[in-house]
Amino acid sequence: MKKLLLATAAALAVGAAPASAQSKSVKIGFVSTFSGPTAVIGNDMRNAFELALDHMGRKMGGLPVEVIYEDDQQKPEVGRQKTEKLIQSDKVDFISGYIWSNVLLASVKPVIEAKTFLVVANAGLSPLAGEMCSPNVFSTSWTNDSNPRAVAEYMNKKGVENVYLIGPNYAAGKENLGGVKAVFKGQLMGEDYTKWPDQLDFSAELSKIRAANPKAVYTFFPGAAGVQFLNQYAQAGLQGKIPLYTTFVIDSLSLPLQKDAALGVIQALQWSADLPNDANKKFVADFMAKHKAEPSFYGAQSYDAADLIASAVAAVKGDLTNPDAVRAALRKADFKSVRGAFKFGPNNYPIQNYYMQEVVKEGGGYRLKTVATAVENFQDVHAIKCAMK
Repeated sequence: MKKLLLATAAALAVGAAPASAQSKSVKIGFVSTFSGPTAVIGNDMRNAFELALDHMGRKMGGLPVEVIYEDDQQKPEVGRQKTEKLIQSDKVDFISGYIWSNVLLASVKPVIEAKTFLVVANAGLSPLAGEMCSPNVFSTSWTNDSNPRAVAEYMNKKGVENVYLIGPNYAAGKENLGGVKAVFKGQLMGEDYTKWPDQLDFSAELSKIRAANPKAVYTFFPGAAGVQFLNQYAQAGLQGKIPLYTTFVIDSLSLPLQKDAALGVIQALQWSADLPNDANKKFVADFMAKHKAEPSFYGAQSYDAADLIASAVAAVKGDLTNPDAVRAALRKADFKSVRGAFKFGPNNYPIQNYYMQEVVKEGGGYRLKTVATAVENFQDVHAIKCAMK
């Protein structure tokens, strides 16, 4: 009887093997903020991810795609809970999304432990590109200090003598301003960190800036804080008197609220709606046709995240049972990025160009215009701390 049971079990195991060798669908978990004031960012990311799926016929490697969207509510503990649900209950093949560095920091450990593939579409948590790097973690964005380093390089080229720094008091804010300090060759006139995410009144900080009278101001404030800072900067009479350099303060989501207050502001990004490559032209045109608005850089990075995942699934012909093959395919980044040239460094973070953009008013509207290339083929500085081979 025992031999019969063993034989039967072996036969069942052999019979089950072919079914597990080929997936029936591709399951993707997408964590972002879909409630509260910053839901506008999460919705833009989701819209772009969905557009990418539409463009590929909602199939990857011949398999239908199922995306499970989860709202982190901009809270680290909620983000971790939703991430664990996607891994343990939904058993997704890939996880993507994440706006906020503190949410990603709280969520990444269970992803790495589960050996689930993660494609970060925004949060630029620098340690994840360095000492915390993992073979299964990829990014289609940047590290928090990469864009500000590009701004600092640009200010150096322009001969800016000194600068005043201001940003939010959380991980991304400190890393962002730290990137400027690491590269800028001039004098630091002041440095302020404001309460995050509650502080929306910057009158005290603006008074200090006026008193210091720097040659330039650099700031990083995403979302509503960025809208308020630019409006208050203009109201304080500083617009046009002290040049303002930024990262992540201005995008297609905030410009309708910032309007004239954003004119003349210069920032660095790795993507812009006016980049002339074919993939970007199609992405921007189809997004605007569907949503009656220009996509943001959050959306562009999410669109690329979907295409990166699709390229890997296609390379393994829908067989997701071999993680080594999937990982190798992801590293190749064999897709047409909306930012143009794109490849991964040894830490699975992009090597890419950074462009300077200026807010201009044209035809009664406002847009970001690419005015210069700040740096080419930039590799983040954290890769040297990544022990991954």
